[in-house]
Amino acid sequence: MPTSRSAMITGVTGQDGSYLAELLLSKGYQVHGMVRRSSAFNTSRIDHLHMGGKANPNFFLHYGDLADAGSLRDILDLAQPDEIYNLGGQSHVRVSFDQPEYTMEVNGTAVLRFLEALRFHLKHGGKAARFYQAGSSEMFGRAKPPQNEGTRFEPRSPYAVAKVAAHHEVVNYRESYGLFLCNGILFNHESPRRGENFVTRKITRAAARIKLGLEHRLTLGNLEPRRDWGFAGDYVEAMWRMLQQEEPDDYVIATGVSNSIRGFLDLAFATVGLDWHEFVDTDPRFLRPSEVDDIEGDASKARDLLGWKPTMDFASLVEMMVEADLELARTEIRTEG
Repeated sequence: MPTSRSAMITGVTGQDGSYLAELLLSKGYQVHGMVRRSSAFNTSRIDHLHMGGKANPNFFLHYGDLADAGSLRDILDLAQPDEIYNLGGQSHVRVSFDQPEYTMEVNGTAVLRFLEALRFHLKHGGKAARFYQAGSSEMFGRAKPPQNEGTRFEPRSPYAVAKVAAHHEVVNYRESYGLFLCNGILFNHESPRRGENFVTRKITRAAARIKLGLEHRLTLGNLEPRRDWGFAGDYVEAMWRMLQQEEPDDYVIATGVSNSIRGFLDLAFATVGLDWHEFVDTDPRFLRPSEVDDIEGDASKARDLLGWKPTMDFASLVEMMVEADLELARTEIRTEG
């Protein structure tokens, strides 16, 4: 397939970034991913795209940082992207209470910095790029479900506050400068590539390892919150569709079904034939200072205007994650054996 378009992805090493890179490469894009310099390699989710005999010749990595406007401008000038997907930032809600200033810097102020870098790029003859900003259902906070694009934001964490700021920055620049900028308000989305410090992956990983005797207990915080969980691979398709429209807009992406963390535990441990009540402890150290109790998205607008809908239901998602973690655990046993 001939390469016709170029895309830039921040957060390319993350769950969403890796799925999006695969999607865009399959559509013939040249993909430029931005990675932060680190003393440890953190590219495991995308190693298959840029290393070894199957490396994709249209996939490129560049060092950069959302806190560094110069690096943003440099990558924009080099990549000349048609599309930009800003997926980078501090993504853990609980951690945002411990690092509120850093969270606001990379999730809020950095978006303003990026938009200014884009304006500078265009002002100096760069290609007019369409821009996607990764929002979050956490922005709705205490708002009663179901939540849609017209629901008032009531953020309950430094993470959510920063995401709300970024959302309004995008709207302001879109209205002020006529740029093609979109906000995707994505509800929780998971996969086997989810980070191990997120509750869903903690659960599926523990279920697999307890089943195989590698662990014996799992400690969690509040088990009552309800979330609208979907598959990350579906959600990156929605991101791409937003930037293919004639006019820029903002969209909620969700399944429309919420389940509790208890429900997630039920399915995950049932997949391996165990009762989670026998293995799970709760610890107040894992509680958030303020909690979001129930979020459930209404993605009618995305369904009607983008032609998007989820392909994987909740039970299938949980089973897929557990099966992947079972395979990882078996690999660990074979390696150690």
